[in-house]
Amino acid sequence: MLVVAHPDDECFGFGGALALAADRGVETYVICLTDGQAATNRGLAASGQELGAMRRAEFAASCKVLGVTHHELLDYQDGRLEFANFPQTTGRIVERIRRFKPDVVLTFGSDGGPNTHADHIMVSMFTTAAFHWAGRPNRYPDLAQPFQPRRLFTVTSSFEIPGRQPPMPSPWTVALDIAAAQDRKSEAFRQHFSQAPLMESTKELFEKYGRQEFYTLLAAESSQAASHMTDLFEGL
Repeated sequence: MLVVAHPDDECFGFGGALALAADRGVETYVICLTDGQAATNRGLAASGQELGAMRRAEFAASCKVLGVTHHELLDYQDGRLEFANFPQTTGRIVERIRRFKPDVVLTFGSDGGPNTHADHIMVSMFTTAAFHWAGRPNRYPDLAQPFQPRRLFTVTSSFEIPGRQPPMPSPWTVALDIAAAQDRKSEAFRQHFSQAPLMESTKELFEKYGRQEFYTLLAAESSQAASHMTDLFEGL
């Protein structure tokens, strides 16, 4: 299961992991909290509502390219996740964890990624809480039966965006070789037509760093799992 903030997050940060999971027959579920109406790049959209509709369709197309089994886009306001009700938002993720029962959960790190986006930071907080609370009977007792996923990973930036102050580096646990999925990750990103200027500005970064994705293990069944791994599912 992957939880992100905006359409295109699923491919830009996590596309390799999703495509490789599909290759091995792993069922995947991507939850996106907003429809990206506040994006700087607006394509041909005449309004925020129109842009949101475009980006919903782009998100679905991207997930299809990556072989995602289930995808869902929620109704939170882009750029304002810091004002979302924390218990309610976390509860919605808890419910989906309990129903889907993932072994592995992925999301952003607490740094918000290379652009330190506030929405990314909030998604990290919601998802981290949901990961731990999903297995506790005293948390959201009315939202399906408790279920505890086995691992929580956050994506770790391997590059800096020119002109932006980079976040403090996070130590990684998994250096995931995504060479076999690199073309699909790029193709998924190309489905986000409204974000074409972003694709052009990050093309060089994709080419330079696109063969690996780095993930940090935040929680697991055993502390021994914290040693470096080559795969998100190693040992499961």
